Amino acid sequence: MDILKTIRERRSIRSFKKHEVDHDILEQIFTYGSFAPTHYMKESWRIKMYQEDGKKFFIDAVMASYQRIGMVKDNNEPKTLQMIKSMKEFLMNIPHHAVIYFEREEDPIRYEEEYASVSAFIQNCQLAAWEYGVGMLWTITPYMHDAEFLRDIGLDGERMKIVGVLQIGYPEVISRNKGRTPIDEKLEIIKS
Repeated sequence: MDILKTIRERRSIRSFKKHEVDHDILEQIFTYGSFAPTHYMKESWRIKMYQEDGKKFFIDAVMASYQRIGMVKDNNEPKTLQMIKSMKEFLMNIPHHAVIYFEREEDPIRYEEEYASVSAFIQNCQLAAWEYGVGMLWTITPYMHDAEFLRDIGLDGERMKIVGVLQIGYPEVISRNKGRTPIDEKLEIIKS
């Protein structure tokens, strides 16, 4: 394993093959993720994994949220029904959906520490997954901020915070390297 090569070559995957990732591989990916920096060894990350028939429950909650918050019209017009059907099919074709969340901290500094730690966990998972030939897309979507959505999936929105939803599966298509801005355009060095 060449970690620098993995960091450079990893891509966000938006098109997945239909077959699922083996449970043991998923467990290994999340285990490697858990080596992220964690303040006070709290390891705040929690995972709700939706796959197989569980995806329907998750996707129904997503669609209900989209209608509630106005991203999808709440009517029975043919155009709306077709859009909902297409969105559901797209989401059902993704083998795994992992909701990554943590328990909120009252103290704003501790909250930021835990949010950062869970974000590092997600990035570690993405890198580990790439090593196993598994792709991920870290999504941050409006339903994550919908208290009713959280309630629908069994989370207390007052106590829990979703950091992201990972779409997981074997890549159907890998996007090209789009490059990065040279770091010297973003790096400011102060010597005195």
